[in-house]
Amino acid sequence: MAQSKKTSKGTPSEDRMERIVNLCKRRGLVFPSSDIYGGLSSCWDYGPIGVELKRNVKEAWWRDMVWGRGDILGLDCSILMHPKVWEASGHIDGFTDPLVDCRKCKKRYREDHLEDTAKCPDPKCGGELTPARNFNLMFKTFMGPVEDTASTVFMRPETAQGMFVNFSNVLDTQRVKLPFGVAQVGKSFRNEITPGNFLFRTREFEQMEMEFFIAPEEEAQWYEYWKNERYDWYLRNGIKKDKLRLREHEADELAHYARGCADVEYEFPFGWSELEGIASRTDYDLGKHAEHSGKDLSYFDEEKKERYRPFVIEPAAGADRATLAFLVDAYDEDEVDGDIRVVLRLHPRLAPVKVAILPLLRKLGQPEKAREIHARLRPNMVTQYDQSGSIGRRYRRQDEIGTPFCVTVDHQSMEDGTVTLRDRDALTQDRVHEDDLQGELMKRLFG
Repeated sequence: MAQSKKTSKGTPSEDRMERIVNLCKRRGLVFPSSDIYGGLSSCWDYGPIGVELKRNVKEAWWRDMVWGRGDILGLDCSILMHPKVWEASGHIDGFTDPLVDCRKCKKRYREDHLEDTAKCPDPKCGGELTPARNFNLMFKTFMGPVEDTASTVFMRPETAQGMFVNFSNVLDTQRVKLPFGVAQVGKSFRNEITPGNFLFRTREFEQMEMEFFIAPEEEAQWYEYWKNERYDWYLRNGIKKDKLRLREHEADELAHYARGCADVEYEFPFGWSELEGIASRTDYDLGKHAEHSGKDLSYFDEEKKERYRPFVIEPAAGADRATLAFLVDAYDEDEVDGDIRVVLRLHPRLAPVKVAILPLLRKLGQPEKAREIHARLRPNMVTQYDQSGSIGRRYRRQDEIGTPFCVTVDHQSMEDGTVTLRDRDALTQDRVHEDDLQGELMKRLFG
């Protein structure tokens, strides 16, 4: 059995992040968008392996937030919405960042991210900065054949508003009672001034948001519940506890609509940063949309025999940020039989490929048997067949994309029907009969 020895402790943060980015491109997780044209700033394409990882993150969220509960329903709202939605929500007037320009190098910065608001932060420049001006982060486009103010629409900067404006639709069609939630996973767009840090801050991104509607007097208990539940979700899916924290916002940090907010933060190589925000939004959003639309967005409580607008607790996570956090947290290097091994120690629930099927030799009927096993397993889990290169090299390829198990068909397999089942983390190799293989894998992967 191969022996492993840790080697990656103490890797400088910048070097670690660079290695992860290089791994993502080398193994088909993430590519620069429009790569053959030199790429487009802060835009990324998920490759064949990366798209499976991100889908698994979103599915894990949906399974735990919607399928696994009896009090949350799903929606999929349009990206383009009536412009009055954004007037009511305050995005047209208030969704801005303070923008400054360097008079010398012409680079742009967010003023609130600068220590010195008078001088360019680029040490090679040091030029004078312009006074700050508000910059609206929404992408604007036009609906119809004529580009004028009457046809202006916006790419949504968040998925939340679609759930608020559908509050009465859900009430009328689903026979729900408070407390209940509405969840959505979908694309949002923000014209960020300073995007960066790989997948962390991009102009096009995917959100996983849920609006939990409650009676106003239950605000405190549900706020505490959802803070703890969302923090624990990352731990259950493999994030190391010493890299995760729950940080309550100070009063001067709170958004105008929030009475309380806490961030689940992860320690990335570039520092502690937000993965998810849990906010108590009171009845602000329903109130604003009722005011601007003229529609009644209240709830009649049958037990209390009274009508009121529900309060809302909102857990809002970024699918891309979560994917990056799981990638960073899983990345490891160790020494196996004298060689450096790069491995993604992803939770089996999130691993893009669950099992790889590998014939030891490309002859003696081994490829045919391996393909038979591959065909049997494929309907029940994401599998990959690989017969190219030495068995050691193939193991390393699977380690680099986080595959928990490899199944090797060898000489003994042709004699007695047993195969070698290799564990990515423990590096153990067990003999399992091919007839028992699926059951054994399901047990190890999904408990």
